[in-house]
Amino acid sequence: MENRINELFKNKKEGILSVYFSAGYPSLNDTEGILEAIQKSGADFVEVGMPFSDPVADGPTIQHSSEVALENGMSTALLFNQLKDIRQKVDMPLLLMGYINPVIKYGIEEFCKKCQEVGIDGLILPDMPMQVYLEDYKEIFEKYGLLNIFLITPQTSDERIKYIDEHSEGFIYMVSSASVTGAKSNVSDQQLAYFERVNDLGLKNPRIIGFGISNKETFDKACSHASGAIIGSAFVNVLRENPSRLEEAIIDFVGSVKGTKN
Repeated sequence: MENRINELFKNKKEGILSVYFSAGYPSLNDTEGILEAIQKSGADFVEVGMPFSDPVADGPTIQHSSEVALENGMSTALLFNQLKDIRQKVDMPLLLMGYINPVIKYGIEEFCKKCQEVGIDGLILPDMPMQVYLEDYKEIFEKYGLLNIFLITPQTSDERIKYIDEHSEGFIYMVSSASVTGAKSNVSDQQLAYFERVNDLGLKNPRIIGFGISNKETFDKACSHASGAIIGSAFVNVLRENPSRLEEAIIDFVGSVKGTKN
């Protein structure tokens, strides 16, 4: 079976929407229901955040959701248990996103094996050095059918971006600005210049823009410079504000971003 991420990008070239949320938030056992609602909403793929006690790349919204999830009792082992039957209900691409320490603590190969067992398609581990991945972990990831998604930022040199593109599959995660995660209401001229610089490099992999995408306006702007975008903090805010009506709120929010809401 082809990796679901590759299959998605082969069949859809533009307007791709992904959302991010922290597993175990707002309540410990919400993960499965949120994933089902996201699929029902029309989003294209999901990043499930693995809560971590020191999320240095995340802004206050995702930091808070991670803290609450840990207080709720979320752990790597519990997340895998919650996801063990998810492929009976959800067929969209699923990625796990987090920090490398909990993965090393779990055991890299055992972690990748569990990902394959529950149907995870890829991993985003922003603090894993690329050279470490290429030398120590690439073979393991490939053994278990997992794509490793790399990030680029406005500070990444053209030479480095091309190197990342050469060693990437699926897509490249294009961080929109030199800051932590967090919803913003517009895209600056500086960001647009960065998007255009990357597009002019003629990369083989599609790009998805994340950090600062929050609504239809910023999503549409990102989509005009990449294959799609990822919404994190704004989506987490929807979960925080609607704990008792998650499915309805998720469908409303995704519909408003995609312009399909009645």
